[in-house]
This record gives sequence, C-alpha cells and structure tokens, in this order.
Amino acid sequence: MAKTIAKILGIVFILVGIVGFVAPTLLGAHLSPLHNIVHLVSGAIALYFGFAGSLGGAKMFCIIFGIVYALLGVCGFLLGSGPEHMLALADKLHLGTMDHIIHILLGVIFLIGGFLTSSTAATD
Repeated sequence: MAKTIAKILGIVFILVGIVGFVAPTLLGAHLSPLHNIVHLVSGAIALYFGFAGSLGGAKMFCIIFGIVYALLGVCGFLLGSGPEHMLALADKLHLGTMDHIIHILLGVIFLIGGFLTSSTAATD
C-alpha cells in the first residue's frame, strides 16, 4: 500500500506544483513559487519511493512524510494568526487555513499508507 500511496501522491504533488505557478489560489491554498517548488521536490521523492524504492523504504517514507505533513498542519492552526491562521515560513511561504487542512489530510493518507503496509509483503 505504501508504494501505491507514494505513486498517487507523487503524481498529485507534481501536478499541484506545476498548476500552482498558473493558479496560485488553487483550492483556496496559498501556492507561492517556493511552495510549488516544495511540492515538486516532494512529488519527485514520492515517485522515487513509489516506483524505484524498496517496500520498506516506501513504508518509512510514508510514515515520515505523514508525520511531517500532519505536524505542519496542526502547527499551522496552533501557531498561525488572524482569521485564516496564517503561518509565515521562510518569509516566502505563507500557509493559511486551507493549507493546514490539506496538510493534515495528506499526513493522514501518508500515515495510513505507511502503517497499513506489511513489512513482509512481497509486492504492493
């Protein structure tokens, strides 16, 4: 399951990273050029683990990315300010409420993929 999740979300990250340059408010998110680059890099890493990485590597990738994205979303709500819970990172990356929701959902999906993958499975 981890390899499948990595493949699907890798493609989604790449698409969002590309489309974000044209539609920076896609789905109500705040897609700055830096945010788009983060999505492209995340997508490339996910695709690597989905297609070329080992099952164990894909499982660990999903767990680590799941924790990172879930924490990013939760911290955004807790540390953000104003009506949109805006959180500014690196002075060029601004995350609002919709970004936090999306990050939490991505975190949950990655964690499901990681924790529901058996380490002894022959294929995914």
